[in-house]
Amino acid sequence: MTTTPSGDGPRVALLVTCLVDLFRPSVGFAAVKLLEDAGCTVEVPLQSCCGQPAYNSGDRAGALAVASTMLDALEGFDHVVAPSGSCAGMVIQHYPELFAGTPREARAVALAARTHELTRFLDEVMGVRGLEAHFAGKVTYHDSCSCLRESGTREQPRRLLAMVEGLELAEAADREVCCGFGGTFAAKFPEISTAMVADKADRLTETGADTVLAADMGCLMNIAGLLKRRGSPLQVRHVAEVLAGMTDKPAIGEAG
Repeated sequence: MTTTPSGDGPRVALLVTCLVDLFRPSVGFAAVKLLEDAGCTVEVPLQSCCGQPAYNSGDRAGALAVASTMLDALEGFDHVVAPSGSCAGMVIQHYPELFAGTPREARAVALAARTHELTRFLDEVMGVRGLEAHFAGKVTYHDSCSCLRESGTREQPRRLLAMVEGLELAEAADREVCCGFGGTFAAKFPEISTAMVADKADRLTETGADTVLAADMGCLMNIAGLLKRRGSPLQVRHVAEVLAGMTDKPAIGEAG
């Protein structure tokens, strides 16, 4: 993705995230559209991983090295926005701790303060109260652990989804229970992770929804994989794609 100039609104850096960049670029373009429509001037600076995988694995030195590149890349913007609760949460919650006691601590704290998960930013900072989007179908929304516990996101995506013409939201039981992905958790404890995502898929299927939405690609890929192995007709999409009215691409896990 390249720099995208727009309007005279706040200057926003899009933290694209590795999973969006490598597996679902359409989410990044949907995020740009939503931010531009909200009046932001959007740029996509050259960036690396946020350092979360290394940090979660206990490699603090590796995480610090990678995160240092992000401090430089995201400098000078009014806001930094990520279509991911986990990557936003890494910057918001863990960068200040990671850089504590270093010469870059103040910069990390300042970056954390101006970083936001996408739907929370649109709802709370930009005050979006209308969307030009249509989606004919019933959806259910999965709350990722990072959105809930690190990025402060729960009702914001639901308020935005209520603005989408034709969309019906059906809430799942245990909607705030982990899907079992958890980054390296799924790799280290595959049996437990598989059992957790199977339970999650059961709850999502019980809603009778056509589509599962969430704001974290890791969760979405984990859920889509289980549903595909089951032969489920449930589609899986990032919430930004629906909010932006950009659902022409195949759902996550589908060929195309």
